[in-house]
Amino acid sequence: MAPLAGAERVCSAVQLYRYLLRCCRRLPAGSVRQHYRHAIRQSFKVHADEDNPERIQQIIKRAIEDADWVMNK
Repeated sequence: MAPLAGAERVCSAVQLYRYLLRCCRRLPAGSVRQHYRHAIRQSFKVHADEDNPERIQQIIKRAIEDADWVMNK
């Protein structure tokens, strides 16, 4: 599966969250989809207090790369 269009426009945490949840919709229904949705939510809770803009951009870049990997798996 190819990644969703629009990954290059993700520049904020909210946009990343929405992008990742849209990616989850393309996964097979059932436990796989639930697992990744839960992982996305947990990751956002862990990084909710991050305030360094450079670090936020690193997290966004890594999350998109990871999502691309999952979608191509």
